[in-house]
Amino acid sequence: MATFLYRLGRFAFRRRHVTALFWVVLLALAGTGAAGAPAAGNSSFSIPGTEAQKAFDLLEDRFPGSSADGATARVVFKAPDGEKMTDAGNRAIVQETVRELSDGSEVARVTDPYQGGGVSRDGAVAYASVSYKVSGMELEDSSRDALESAAEDARDAGLTVEIGGDALQAVPHTGTAEIIGIGIAAVVLVITFGSLLAAGLPLLTAVIGVGIGVSVITALASTLDLGSTTSILASMIGLAVGIDYALFVVSRYRAELAEGREREDAAGRAVGTAGSAVVFAGLTVVIALVGLSVVNIPMLTKMGIAAAGTVAVAVLIALTLIPALLGYAGRRVRPAGEKSRLLGGGRAAGKPQRPNMGTRWASFVVRRPVAVLLLGVVGLGAAAVPAASLELGLPDDGSQPTSTTQRRAYDLLSEGFGPGSNGPLVVVVDAGDSDDPQAVFQQVGDDVKALDNVVNVSPAAPNKAGDTATITVVPDSKPSSVTTEDLVHDIRDAGAGIRADTGADVLVTGSTAMNIDVSQKLNDALVPYLILVVGLAFLLLIVVFRSILVPLKAALGFLLSVLAALGAVVAVFQWGWLSGLMNVEQTGPVMSMMPIFMVGVVFGLAMDYEVFLVTRMREAHVHGEKPSQAVVTGFRHGARVVTAAAVIMIAVFSGFIGSSESMVKMIGFGLAVAVLFDAFVVRMAIVPAVLALLGDKAWWLPKWLDRALPNVDVEGEGLRAQDDRRDGDRDLARV
Repeated sequence: MATFLYRLGRFAFRRRHVTALFWVVLLALAGTGAAGAPAAGNSSFSIPGTEAQKAFDLLEDRFPGSSADGATARVVFKAPDGEKMTDAGNRAIVQETVRELSDGSEVARVTDPYQGGGVSRDGAVAYASVSYKVSGMELEDSSRDALESAAEDARDAGLTVEIGGDALQAVPHTGTAEIIGIGIAAVVLVITFGSLLAAGLPLLTAVIGVGIGVSVITALASTLDLGSTTSILASMIGLAVGIDYALFVVSRYRAELAEGREREDAAGRAVGTAGSAVVFAGLTVVIALVGLSVVNIPMLTKMGIAAAGTVAVAVLIALTLIPALLGYAGRRVRPAGEKSRLLGGGRAAGKPQRPNMGTRWASFVVRRPVAVLLLGVVGLGAAAVPAASLELGLPDDGSQPTSTTQRRAYDLLSEGFGPGSNGPLVVVVDAGDSDDPQAVFQQVGDDVKALDNVVNVSPAAPNKAGDTATITVVPDSKPSSVTTEDLVHDIRDAGAGIRADTGADVLVTGSTAMNIDVSQKLNDALVPYLILVVGLAFLLLIVVFRSILVPLKAALGFLLSVLAALGAVVAVFQWGWLSGLMNVEQTGPVMSMMPIFMVGVVFGLAMDYEVFLVTRMREAHVHGEKPSQAVVTGFRHGARVVTAAAVIMIAVFSGFIGSSESMVKMIGFGLAVAVLFDAFVVRMAIVPAVLALLGDKAWWLPKWLDRALPNVDVEGEGLRAQDDRRDGDRDLARV
């Protein structure tokens, strides 16, 4: 592989005009396709195999036009002090608001508080429920504007009015976070390379790669039913790996120049060696992202595949566009160790160079491997302890900042009707196979009333055929609580008994039940996903490193860093540690997608650092260095670059911590902490300590397996043999 990529790098360097033109044309075509593509709606959200989804499908079939999965809004009214919502003046304001809300073209129905039991017992609070024909992400801006306008009119009339539900759910935007991340990345790259031009190349190519990937996603969004969050994940991952991969190739190019090679040959060697590592690092990321399909959530599968495509583009750009741009840059990209004049270069040469920080640190670890290993493992183990108390759930309006109208509506409803009113359960009874459907409906209502933690059970509302009915159940606890989850399971257990007696199906759905089912599905998929991703990557790394213990150590180190990061997430977002510093206003269950999302994203990035750092060590070992010296050599060449890459990633992910959305804040914090632990504790401390202790055993591979595995030559041994033959030919020519 190294020889093939060496030729590819030289070709791209030599034919830089053709190579650059190819990528410019591809970017233009993708951009044109995106600009001309029809405006895509948002990806339909379905969770195959869950009871909540089955109930939604049944409602669509038995209650045509009910828009069971449409957006909802709760307009909550509170009377001024000393007044009640039942007073004539306040009642007139609410009814006028209901009429105003009913005019929207996307509105399916609006319930009047005075006819639907929407007034609290003390008369201080009332609410009107608005149901829409489309989901919250598909709702037109005009419908949101009309909703907010109606609420504002009621406020002007003297009432306190807040809006809850998912109707005000906005399409997430991350532009500010990305700009902050790119800005910090630029500073780190300039410090790393000592050159503005060399620092600009990884940023330029990463932006081009993300531009192509996101444009293609936008162009195909309508056809493939891709949601807006798909492009956000693709851009975040694509930007991260795009900078990383280009950074490693440019760094290796400068190292080759420092050894006295011609620029075209240096570009070829950079692609042949660092480029080989890029290919395998990219494969691990692709495996992790495509592996999300095992969860069997269509939206998550599409997000993973789209992001994997963007990663593949980043790999191809690092292998071709980077050497082409290095050809254009010429002598303006200097050998490693030299800085541009603008950044302090041009000093007198000849002074002996001090060992860099990576060399000094690796030398220390090699001398004290046991102490470093114990300190790293114990430290991460302590950080992972809170993960044992992990509770999973999906965020609701109660996790929003108190400055939002959704959170204020949530609090008003809790005040007037109890916390369970924010997440009522919908029980769907299918009595089509029963002899007396009405009796079944009554029996289900009575059985649910007898359960603990139930505040209110509405009368059954049958369809026109009379074979299916819905019953609304209000729990006594908030939607995201464990108590509410237990109630859902209790209703389903009771439904199993009713089915045995009457043949009727009893299903629980609604947003709260759907969140519970999604959390359970993600939790059940975590172990199979881990086995698939880690297993495939383990096999891939055996091919790369030609070792059993090195890939095993890499996988175990990754699991340790992810557990430690999950522990930190639990401590902050579930227990409330440092919540003030992180601006976490409401603690609660950890987002159910966090564990599997962290495994997928962090595993790919962790294997990037593992491949780039350890391939340098293996390269030195293959070329004759002792194991301990090979560790030091690998750090001398790779530690600075891996550190820069990790700092960039931490900066990119930390930019999301400032988001007002609790879910985005949690993702940003979790990923930033995971990269911090994995890069600086696992890869920089535990890895060299383990390799120093293992010595030659680290590179052991059974002979039969060595013969069976393909020789991918990530270390560039074929290039070294090519040099030896060329030198021999020159010696013969002299003779």
